[in-house]
Amino acid sequence: MTHTSLPAAFVRGGTSKGVIVRREDLPADPARRDALLLALMGSPDPYGKQMDGLGGASSSTSKVALVSASSRDDCDVDYLVAQVDVERPIVDYSANCGNLSSAIGPYALRAGLVAPREGITEVRIWQENTARRIIA
Repeated sequence: MTHTSLPAAFVRGGTSKGVIVRREDLPADPARRDALLLALMGSPDPYGKQMDGLGGASSSTSKVALVSASSRDDCDVDYLVAQVDVERPIVDYSANCGNLSSAIGPYALRAGLVAPREGITEVRIWQENTARRIIA
């Protein structure tokens, strides 16, 4: 894969760590997108270390959150979890990560996807993997 730059945030959410990227910064083609996410995390790594990427060599530290402004009227941001396998070239989109979900609201504020309000700012998140709305 050609080396490229990709704006990203490395975050901890609960007991998980992961990378948050804006969906519009990724290739639209799913195969190219997944190849980029695998390279970003350092997978596949037959030694299970992800030394050439940002992955932490375990399922709880090898996740990427794809975030974008929401296309829904009842949400501010859309959020999709990509679980990147450490040893195999697999990116799984079948489940949410509740821990990483806790980082999406603060990220949305810092990234300018949601404007902060006086007092408490509510961030309405559409969790695409589970088709559920999260209020942060």
